[in-house]
Amino acid sequence: VQLQASGGGLVQAGGSLTLSCEASGLTFSHYVVGWIRQAPGKERDFVAGISWGGGSTYYVDSVKGRFTISRDNAKNTVYLQMNSPKPEGTAVYYCAADDDPRSIYRGSTSSYDYWGQGTLVTVSS
Repeated sequence: VQLQASGGGLVQAGGSLTLSCEASGLTFSHYVVGWIRQAPGKERDFVAGISWGGGSTYYVDSVKGRFTISRDNAKNTVYLQMNSPKPEGTAVYYCAADDDPRSIYRGSTSSYDYWGQGTLVTVSS
C-alpha cells in the first residue's frame, strides 16, 4: 500500500494551493482519508477528513471556509484545496487512510492504517 502526497511548495498568504494524495495497493473507496499537518517543532494537527464516498467532510475550525477536501475514487486520489492559506499553516502535510471512519469523526492525528510521506507547504506573509 502506498499513499503519495504531492503539490506542496511555496505559496503566498492569500493565494491558493492544491495538494493531492494518490493511493495504490488498496480498495480506495473502502477508506476514509485525512489530511494532518505538522509544523516545525509542533505536534500534529488534524486539518480535514473525507468519508468513503466523499459525502461527508470534516475540518478543523481554523481552515473552515478556506480549505476544501474532495476525492475521486476512480483516480484513487484525494485533494486538499487550500485557499487563502496563512503563514501559521506552514507545515508538512500528510495524507492518511483508515478503514475506520472514527479516525476522521474524531479528528485523529495518529490512528490511521496508512500514511503518505508528506509534502511541505510554506506560506509566506
